[in-house]
Amino acid sequence: MDFSTVARQIIISAFPILIAITFHEVSHGFVANKLGDPTAKMMGRLTLNPIAHIDIIGTIVMPLALIIFTNGQFVFGYAKPVPINPMNFKNPKRDMAISAAAGPITNILLAIISILILKLLIIPMSVLLPEALSTTVLKPLVMICTSSVIINVVLAAFNMLPIPPLDGGRVLTGFLPYRQAISFSKIEPFGFFIVLILIATGIANYFVMPLVNLFLFFLQIF
Repeated sequence: MDFSTVARQIIISAFPILIAITFHEVSHGFVANKLGDPTAKMMGRLTLNPIAHIDIIGTIVMPLALIIFTNGQFVFGYAKPVPINPMNFKNPKRDMAISAAAGPITNILLAIISILILKLLIIPMSVLLPEALSTTVLKPLVMICTSSVIINVVLAAFNMLPIPPLDGGRVLTGFLPYRQAISFSKIEPFGFFIVLILIATGIANYFVMPLVNLFLFFLQIF
């Protein structure tokens, strides 16, 4: 991949990634705050300023590496997790699951919004604007919105892997009986390494890709 292609892919992907991970993390803190835990609010994490959520590895290094090594075919990233103290919840197990689910749900909503912007704004404008202006202005916007759909769907699907500390693991913990939930949550300190192994071996794809395809199937109605 030449430099111009890499630069173009970075420009196309950077904004959707920042929006996706920022809203993902803010939604966790926002819902947690509504359920009684003000930790994220007190630490200044209920802000849409991406700088507050940027993780050097997950937000910058990983997406850039994926753009380069996958020829721009796969872009993924993550932000600094929003701090949540479940002891502040009235029902810690249930409310933690609800707070965790807020992230993927927000990403699906962002994917829907991106599709609606394409269908209701950009495509109609392409008919009205001169061809030269349409090519220089609207084509990049189409690529950004399309990238936003894919990034948000992949982020939602990946985070639904049923392994703590990913959102899916915390949602699953909320559904398990108390004793089983306690036992299952004990793998959280090792969850990151488990996820890395699943990604490296390709096993994660057997869960993530069907979920991505399912989300995209339902998004077709928009």
